[in-house]
Amino acid sequence: MAPEGKKPADATAPPQERGTQNRLAYEKSPYLLLHAHNPVDWYAWGEEAFEKARRERKPIFLSIGYYTCHWCHVMERESFSDPAIAEILNRNFVSIKLDREERPDLDRVYMTYVQATTGSGGWPLSVFLTTALKPFFGGTYWPPDDAFGRPGFRTLLARIAEAWEHNRPAVEEAAERATLALGEMAGAHTGGGELGANILDAAYRQIGSAYDRTHGGFGAAPKFPRPVVFNFLLRYYSRTGERAALEMTLHTLRKMAEGGIRDQLGGGFHRYSTDERWHVPHFEKMLYDQAQLAVSYCESFQITRDAFYAEVAREVLDFVLRDMRAPEGGFYSALDADSLIRAGSSEHGEGAFYVWEAGEIAAALGAEEAEIFGFAYGVEPDGNVRPEQDLRQEFPRKNILHIRHSAAETARRFGKSEDVIRELFVASRRKLFATRSERPHPPLDDKVITAWNGLMISAFARASQVLDEPRYLTAASEAAEMIESTLRDDASGRIKRRFRQGEAAIDGFLSDYAFFVQGLLDLYETSFDIHWLELALELQQHQDGLFGGSSGYFETSGADRSVLVRMREDYDGAEPSPNSVAALNLLRLSQMTGRKDLREKADRIFSAFASRMEVIPEAMPQMAAALDFGLSDPMQIVIAGEPSAPDTRALLRLVHERFIPNKILLLADGGAGQSFLARGLAFLEGMTRQNGRATAYVCQNYACRLPVSDPEGLSRQLDSR
Repeated sequence: MAPEGKKPADATAPPQERGTQNRLAYEKSPYLLLHAHNPVDWYAWGEEAFEKARRERKPIFLSIGYYTCHWCHVMERESFSDPAIAEILNRNFVSIKLDREERPDLDRVYMTYVQATTGSGGWPLSVFLTTALKPFFGGTYWPPDDAFGRPGFRTLLARIAEAWEHNRPAVEEAAERATLALGEMAGAHTGGGELGANILDAAYRQIGSAYDRTHGGFGAAPKFPRPVVFNFLLRYYSRTGERAALEMTLHTLRKMAEGGIRDQLGGGFHRYSTDERWHVPHFEKMLYDQAQLAVSYCESFQITRDAFYAEVAREVLDFVLRDMRAPEGGFYSALDADSLIRAGSSEHGEGAFYVWEAGEIAAALGAEEAEIFGFAYGVEPDGNVRPEQDLRQEFPRKNILHIRHSAAETARRFGKSEDVIRELFVASRRKLFATRSERPHPPLDDKVITAWNGLMISAFARASQVLDEPRYLTAASEAAEMIESTLRDDASGRIKRRFRQGEAAIDGFLSDYAFFVQGLLDLYETSFDIHWLELALELQQHQDGLFGGSSGYFETSGADRSVLVRMREDYDGAEPSPNSVAALNLLRLSQMTGRKDLREKADRIFSAFASRMEVIPEAMPQMAAALDFGLSDPMQIVIAGEPSAPDTRALLRLVHERFIPNKILLLADGGAGQSFLARGLAFLEGMTRQNGRATAYVCQNYACRLPVSDPEGLSRQLDSR
């Protein structure tokens, strides 16, 4: 099965005894490599598989998942490692395995089909296709055998093979109808009119109607962080002064930070909570969650000056630097939810790395310290996961650490001072972290994805501003340098989606361009290296050429003819819609360059999605945040001075410590950077230091107040906006 002349890409594939090595051993995706020793005759997505299906007139079984997907692992162990099921697949189908994180365009097409035909979706995504790649049946996870009156995967395979053999014209007709419907859905929500501030009010009301006043978050369990909602609510608070918008955000962020969804020892957040209290998480850690949540906590700190939010942000960012940073400077994709139960074992368990028995904590801390720590962090002798939270019996007698009692409550309970208790917490967490580090670590998905690195560059750049932390700026700069040097084609200037083991591959999608451009703009406003702004403009031009249209941006360029439909993403979910990010990028670039054409492109995005926004703005909170910028009169804040000089940094700190979402921040350095900016913003030409001191110019609609060099004067101007 080995492609001619190729060697396996990774020596970390599962052991040989799990099956004969198949073609996936020669792929780079860690997810595909997990299936490299299945007895299934897997193919990667591509012409080799398509040609075999056409030649042998077999349907295609397409299985889509990702490396840290728990139920993907379950189906791999239960079905794809089963020789009997593999024999059915190999005899009747051409089986293709796809990493959704490498090919979000294909995942989006077939997920839309499954959601439309079944009413739900998820991963693993299991879809059956004709030889023309058109879907005719799909679902998500299926157990191997029949149960509870429902057919198992084995039975479904037999039925689908029989239908293909004996009723192929009807199957292909159904696939044609489904494909036509996909095309109609791709353009169903585009078009509309002009959007006003009333849309922001409607978005706020819809979001607020789902708010959980007790536990924070929105809607019922399972609960996802969805930071795009916080982005909008904080901007709505800034626009209107509506205190409830701020309180919903602060309360939710605090409850999340106190819950088991936060890694109380190592920092960072797990993917989502299976319960309403943020207690029992799905334990995978995704880069895009860390990036967006770090920004939410930083912005909450800007508004409140409450050190709690800054502390959580630092923990998130330091976790990423410790556990998710590549030697080249970029950031890895994810840590798995599952890990080995113990060293030397072959048994995996979800959250095994993170959960504790009470006796393990006592052994690590000693009886007295364990009692105090256990009171604060909710440790119970028989475990703290309720039976209704553990239907699959994964956490018997296990404790998921969460903050049940504050330092003040713990101090009163044990008759000690709060300072002593806080010191004990720090020492206890350090000891438990060291003990936990001896366990088998969760597997790491070491793909470097351009889009997610763009989000992380934004997080480190903005955190460097808010927390006044130079090493975060260094991390953001080195990641941007890595993306530019390894994932950008020197000849064309275009970017690739994924880097792993020395290989940059897969043409970038809209999200890769939009998220990376956002990161570059945030990096410019932190470092004031004009190169990053120039690169952002160049990539924006490529984005317009590859994905542009009159009704928002397409996800793909259209170059890959195996993609049935060019979709336009509008939902701001776990990741923001790239159209939402692109709209705000265009507005910021327009402000930074004075180019009206960029503003017009942003307005066309708002118009394209207006009908959708008018009906369900809650689905597009990041688009609403961009619209808020578009409806405002953004500030232009220019600091004239040497970038690293103490007086320049002092003025910049005053800007950074305030939450001013609708602004651009520029540096008049008297050199090449200022000359570049002045080509489009003529008012910058005369901005210089006054009396030999760094000077701030606070402007709106490019009309500037009197320049100020003293920090008190700048504070007054910023606070009177």
